Amino acid sequence: MAFERACTLAEIPGDTALAVTLGEYEVAVARDGDEVFAIENLCSHAAVALSEGEVAGGTVECWLHGSCFDLRTGKPTHLPATEPVAIFPVDVRGEDVFVDTETTLNGVTPQ
Repeated sequence: MAFERACTLAEIPGDTALAVTLGEYEVAVARDGDEVFAIENLCSHAAVALSEGEVAGGTVECWLHGSCFDLRTGKPTHLPATEPVAIFPVDVRGEDVFVDTETTLNGVTPQ
């Protein structure tokens, strides 16, 4: 695994995600309670930034058409999206958040 520093915990908004570029990928880093997640920052339905959507209940909602994605699995939980998005391993080291974009936890290839 090749973890890269993405941000600090303090930089992640409480109800949305933080967009970061790691290598060739746009990643949305989100907090839901005490957990931190990294998900591909591209809705599989409309190709808009998931980081601009609302994070709640273990999901992120796409702001454009309301598709929701599970932060743990990348699977859509609400239409119109039907295809999952990539999710990446996260390692929190103190106040720093590291993400590995060379590996996906759900086998989905990022776009």
